[in-house]
Amino acid sequence: MGGFEPVSGEWSQAMLYHSPLTYSQLTNYNRIMKSEIHFLAPPGPCGYLPDQTWRLEYEFFSKLSAAEYLNRMENGWRRFGASVFRPRCPACNACRSLRVLVERFEPSRSQRRVRKANAAVITLRRGPPSVSRAKLDLYDRYHAFQAETKGWPWHEAKDMASYANSFVENPFPTEEWCYFLGDRLVGVGYVDVLPGALSAIYFFYDPDERGCSMGIWNVLNVIDRARELSIPYVYLGYYVEGCPSMEYKAGFRPNQIRGPDGGWRDFRTH
Repeated sequence: MGGFEPVSGEWSQAMLYHSPLTYSQLTNYNRIMKSEIHFLAPPGPCGYLPDQTWRLEYEFFSKLSAAEYLNRMENGWRRFGASVFRPRCPACNACRSLRVLVERFEPSRSQRRVRKANAAVITLRRGPPSVSRAKLDLYDRYHAFQAETKGWPWHEAKDMASYANSFVENPFPTEEWCYFLGDRLVGVGYVDVLPGALSAIYFFYDPDERGCSMGIWNVLNVIDRARELSIPYVYLGYYVEGCPSMEYKAGFRPNQIRGPDGGWRDFRTH
């Protein structure tokens, strides 16, 4: 595998030993999950903090249930398509998993303004993931804008196969959240519905509508949906202090972050 370092299968047994799942969920865990590849990627320049070096651990699955993924997420992993990953950086632990406490969440003044401005004009439609030319074009425009304004890496135009691999071909059912301004698609998000949690996987939007604070609007909708379903947590991925693209997540309060010891503790509470 060149510079990729395989990871011993003993790790999975340790994960099970420390698992917070119930007995019935653990039985399901052993029966369904099928790992195909597990490795450490070579170290490289950090995509969040320019002065740091990152290294990611990956595992690819042919079978994975929602309950199994929730267990991984509670242990600091994130999912993208059929793979899960977590930081294994040599000298930095700035990436901290963050979750919002739904029952106690109260939007800030600025978040209330975003809700008021968008609620009457932008329509949300939830459904199963699919590929369309409008989504491909929106994805490419969003990433081109981020590369120009924030220094994100440039990437080739997304084709239908790669888009499907990233967002449509999931190991368990995932929701696609499409936002429309009139008949025009202006935002697309993907949300995992897990036992006792919603997880915001990815979101992209029309750069021409950046004044609408679409990213904040999407998270507010995910939290509202969790409250409707009596779900206690919304997971927002990694909070990275010093990275503006990731720091905004701490503004949804109260929230908790996962510490280096694996425990969840209150972070920004008011």
